[in-house]
Amino acid sequence: MKKDITYGEKYGPAMDIIDQAEADHYFQECVVHTMAFGKTQEEAEAIERSNLGYYAGYYSDETRSRVERLFRCSHPLFGAIAERGAPTVEEALEAGKRLAQGEP
Repeated sequence: MKKDITYGEKYGPAMDIIDQAEADHYFQECVVHTMAFGKTQEEAEAIERSNLGYYAGYYSDETRSRVERLFRCSHPLFGAIAERGAPTVEEALEAGKRLAQGEP
């Protein structure tokens, strides 16, 4: 993975993965890439799970659910779709307002 990769280049391929072994391999590539920026393995794994969960939020519920399962990740604001379902428009709007105001 090149060092100056875009989010789309890095996480887009993960949205098409359907095999656990392939997901595990790709996740490790992402972790190694993030560690190249001075992060520990633990930090890099947390960052990658958060980023994958966030990126999957732009895809269908089916894709998001599959990515969450394969990469053991969830959306950093809305959690896992399998646990709570997709956020409503109102929930997304309220989350955006809270973030804009500096609230958790």
